[in-house]
This record gives sequence, structure tokens and C-alpha cells, in this order.
Amino acid sequence: MCSQSTGLALEGKVLVVIGGSTGIGLSAARAFVSAGAKVVAMGVDPAGVEAASDELKGAAARVILGDACDPQASLLAIQQALQTFGGFDGLYHVAGGSGRKFGDGPLHELTDAGWHATLDLNLTSVVYSNRAAVRHFLSRGRGGVVLNVGSVLASSPSPALFATHAYAAAKAGIEGFTRACAAHYAARNIRFNVLAPGLTATPMSERAQKDDRIASFIRTKQPVDGGRIGKPTDLDAAAVFLISDDSRFVTGQVLAVDGGWSVTEGQLPAIS
Repeated sequence: MCSQSTGLALEGKVLVVIGGSTGIGLSAARAFVSAGAKVVAMGVDPAGVEAASDELKGAAARVILGDACDPQASLLAIQQALQTFGGFDGLYHVAGGSGRKFGDGPLHELTDAGWHATLDLNLTSVVYSNRAAVRHFLSRGRGGVVLNVGSVLASSPSPALFATHAYAAAKAGIEGFTRACAAHYAARNIRFNVLAPGLTATPMSERAQKDDRIASFIRTKQPVDGGRIGKPTDLDAAAVFLISDDSRFVTGQVLAVDGGWSVTEGQLPAIS
């Protein structure tokens, strides 16, 4: 006979979501609460934090303001989890974003400012949050879990429509960094994994969502489920699994949730 579930996947867990006030992070925070967790979500935009606070209000969640690029912000979020909910079991780092506005682009157009700002936003912020989490896990000696958001662009570039080379470098860096941490801390029972989404409808991807040429490309590049841009909820089940004890034997892995992006060629539409 098949065994029966004995409870919610995240029952009793206290989790911190960095970048949890909008998009993928907010969707995950909802899913974590539904799966039984208590959640502290941190966001950088005051309006987003206020809206998420209204949505998630209740005993199971807190939404706080903080900048993931500040080395102290994730530490404060973890402290909030400890003070409010009495523990801290796992970190989900979602915060990041496009560097186009800073000067990211193809290498020959990439500015020094664009390089540094894009890496700070997408890679250095991950180092800060992961470091804060690991230091806490080591101090208590009971293990823990870290889940980082990468991108399919780390290993499956799309040169015609998505040529942001600093962003790709940062997301590839997340994969290497996460695997190195997974190897180093495995014996301490601290697990590290990466979720790599394809093009997903978030505030970061508004440019792409409004581009008819990109929409046409996505119909063949992400052909699963009719060929569409992903939704934040598409990542929720994978995030719940990888941050729960159900994945207790999984570490150092990159899971693409991309509608087929990484395994299909994609057809560029003709330029009219």
C-alpha cells in the first residue's frame, strides 16, 4: 500500500524569503504558508512591502523592508524570524533583477557601472544572504537549507533577444557558488540548491512581456503548456519541495523550471 501523508510539507518550519514582496518570492511565500510554514519575507520596494503585508497579514507571516544588497539586511530578516517565530530553518533567495538600466547588455556595450551594479544585485546579494544563513545554521549545529534562484540564461543563452552578459555571468556564478557551498557544508547537513526559471511574468520581465517578437519566440522556446511565459506559481511546488525535508537527500542541484527553454531550439520570428 502507498504510504499516506502525515501532514503539511513545511509544518513547523520557519523560513526567510529574500525578495519576497513581489513576483516569484511573494508567490513562494504564499505557498510556504499554505504548506504550514511561518515566513518572514523581505522586499526592497516600500509599496510592494505594504501590499504584501496586507495580503499575508496574520500569525503565519511578516513582510519587512530591506535591501538585499545591504550585507546587514538578510541578517536582520533572520533575526526577525527568530524573534517573531522562534526559529529559522531555511532561506529562499529570490532577489535580483535586470541590469539593463545600469548598463548591462552585450559585452561590447557593457559599461563598468552596469557590470558592477548587475553583479551586486544578482550575485553579491546572494552571498550576503547565504552567508547570514550559514552562520546561523553553524551556530546552532542542526543543519538547514538554502535555495537560490538562478536563471536558464546561465547555461542556455538566447543571443538575439536576451543579450545581457553581466546578468548571465551573475546567474552562472550563483550555480557555481551554490554547488561549492553544497559540497563544503554537506557534512554539516546544510543543503544548497538552485531553481532556474525560464522567462517568467514578474516585475523584472515587463519589457519582455510587452514585446510581441519575444512573445512569438517564447511560443516555441517554452513550448510546454501551450507555449507561454511562465507564472510565478509555476515555481511554487519545486520551491516547497527543495526547501522541505522531502528533499533531505538533495543538495548541489540546479532544477530548471522553464517550460522547455533549456531543451528546445526556439524559432526567431521574422523581422518586419
